[in-house]
Amino acid sequence: MRIVAGRHRGRTLSVPPGCDLRPTADRVREAVFNMLAHGGGRGGGRGGGKPGGANVLIGARVLDAFAGTGAMGLEAVSRGALHASLIDNDDEALACCRANAAALGEAANVTVLQGDCLNPVRPAAPCTLVFLDPPYGSGVAPEALSALRDAGWIADDAACVIELAAKEAFTPPAGFVTLDERRYSAARVVFVERDG
Repeated sequence: MRIVAGRHRGRTLSVPPGCDLRPTADRVREAVFNMLAHGGGRGGGRGGGKPGGANVLIGARVLDAFAGTGAMGLEAVSRGALHASLIDNDDEALACCRANAAALGEAANVTVLQGDCLNPVRPAAPCTLVFLDPPYGSGVAPEALSALRDAGWIADDAACVIELAAKEAFTPPAGFVTLDERRYSAARVVFVERDG
């Protein structure tokens, strides 16, 4: 697994051996970030990433919830995000996130937090870009979005990118609107926006 683009392009990210993590595939990550770089999934970018939209990554405060290896948050930092918070409740995942941030020299721009995304701690500041990658088939994405919003993690008009199993049901909770969704083999990526 590697960083796809930005200042750390091509750098390798580690995945703990034998760990139960399911990192987002490089090609899916590349497609998602290309959309975000062209305004997809963010206020005014309702065209689902049509050219001409603003790059939502530059200067973003990012939350990578159910972070696993931290690949989504670290990719965002590589591409110009100001800061990324990585939340997971698994010790191996947290160690992996810390190691990957340190290996990229980004420990100062990345906060790794042990926590439950269904009962999150309060943040230092709300995030403008949120990645949510719960275990496939768990059905917890809507509940996690609501919990993170209620705890103050999700800024008004924040873009949220949710990765689900291809056929997993998803209805955004009240206060969120679906902008776009794409399918990539076994994965489905849904772009929602907080309707602030």
